Amino acid sequence: MNEQLAALRRELKYEKTDACVQCGYCLPACPTYATMGKETHSPRGRINLVKMAGEGKITDLSVIEEPLDLCLGCRACETACPTGVEYGAILEAARAAIVRRKSYSLPVRILRYTLFKKVFPSRLAMNLIGNGKWLYEKSGLQAVARKSGVLSRLPAHLGEFEAATPPAVSPRERRNLPRFTAAKGKRKFTVAFFSGCVMDAMFRTINELSVKLLAEAGCDVVVIDNQTCCGALHAHSGELDESKSLARRNIAAFERAFERGEADYIVNNAGGCGAMLAEYDHLLADDPQWSERSKRFAAKSKDISQLLVWCGGVLVADHPPEKVTYQRSCHMTNVLKVTQEPLELIRSVPNVELVEMKEAEMCCGSAGIYNIVHYEASIDILDRKMEHVTGTKAAAVITTNPGCLLQMKLGIERAGLSGSMRALHLVEYIAEAAGIS
Repeated sequence: MNEQLAALRRELKYEKTDACVQCGYCLPACPTYATMGKETHSPRGRINLVKMAGEGKITDLSVIEEPLDLCLGCRACETACPTGVEYGAILEAARAAIVRRKSYSLPVRILRYTLFKKVFPSRLAMNLIGNGKWLYEKSGLQAVARKSGVLSRLPAHLGEFEAATPPAVSPRERRNLPRFTAAKGKRKFTVAFFSGCVMDAMFRTINELSVKLLAEAGCDVVVIDNQTCCGALHAHSGELDESKSLARRNIAAFERAFERGEADYIVNNAGGCGAMLAEYDHLLADDPQWSERSKRFAAKSKDISQLLVWCGGVLVADHPPEKVTYQRSCHMTNVLKVTQEPLELIRSVPNVELVEMKEAEMCCGSAGIYNIVHYEASIDILDRKMEHVTGTKAAAVITTNPGCLLQMKLGIERAGLSGSMRALHLVEYIAEAAGIS
C-alpha cells in the first residue's frame, strides 16, 4: 500500500468500516432509505462507498459526496446495528475529507467562512441576530413582509421557516439573563447551563425557562462566560478542525467552574448540542493535551430532562385534560440514549395523556440545517412523520430540540392543523403546566 492511500485510510477512519457486515439491520431505521429507496442512500451503502474509497477503488471523493450529503446524520442505524458500527465517526470523517478537497466558488467560500468562523462561534454576532429579529418584528417589517407575500419569494423556502420561528426577546431582556440563579428551597445540585448559539439567538425564551425550571427543581444555576457554539453544525458540515477548536474553548471555559466547585454538571436543552458536548472525548481522542480533559467534560454533560427527573420533577398542581405526543430528538435517542426522562416529565403532568406515534424514533427531517439545504428530501421525510403525528389525534407535539421544534411547526402548518395542534419544546410545556413564565 502506498503512503498516499494509507494516509487517506487514516483520514477516512477506514478501520471503522470493517465492523459493518452489510447485514441490513440498519435499513428499516434509515429515513433516507425509506423515502429514497436507494442502497447508496442507506447506512451500509454509504459505509461501502467509504470503504471503496479507502481501498483505492474510488479515487475521486466527489463521487460519494451526494450520498453522504443526503444523510441526515440521525444515527438511528447505530441503535439498530448488531455489531456496533461507529457510523457517526465514519460519516463525519468522510465529509471532512471531501470538504478538504473541494473547490468552492468564491461566494460559497465567503459564506462558509463567515458562518462557521465569525457568526456561530461569536456571542456578539448571535446576539445581533436575535436583536435584529426583535427589531424586524416590532418595527412592523414582519407584518408588511408577511402581508405582501415577499417571504414566499425568499430562496431555500426561508419564508416557511420564518413563520415557524418563535417571537424574539427584547435586547434589554437578552442582556438580563442572570449569571447565577439560586435554587428554590433546598439545593440538590449546582449546574452550569450551556446556552448554545442558535438556542440563545432564536430560542432565548426556552433558555430563560430552562434556568427557571432548574431553579424550581432545586438547582443553583450558573451561566458561564466565554462559552461558545458546541461545534455540531461545523462537524456535520465537514469543518472538523473548527469543531475541535470550539470544543477546546468550551472545555476550558467550563473547567474553571468545576475547579472552583461551582458546578456538578453541565446542562443543555437541545438534543443536537447535547450529543456534540457528550462526544467531545471522541472528537479530541487523538489530542494528547485535551483527551483526558474532554473525557471529564463529556461525563459531566447532561440533558435538562435528566436533571429535572433526578431532582424529582417540577410540581404541577392541575392541568386541563389534553392528549399529547412526543417527537424524539434523534441525537438524544441514538447518541445520548436519553429516552425515558422526557416521557417521565410529560406523564408527571396531571390529566395529560401521552400517545406514542408510529415510527416514534424515526427522524423528522430537520437534522440541523438539512431541511434548508435539502428541502425536498426533508419534506418527504416530514410528510411521512406527520401521517403518524396526525394518527395520534394529539393537541400538542412535544420536542426536545430546536430543529425538531421548527420542523414540527412546519409540518403542522403543511397538514392544515394549526388551529387544532401546536408544537412546543419540552421545557415550554412543563413550564406552562407549572405556571412558570
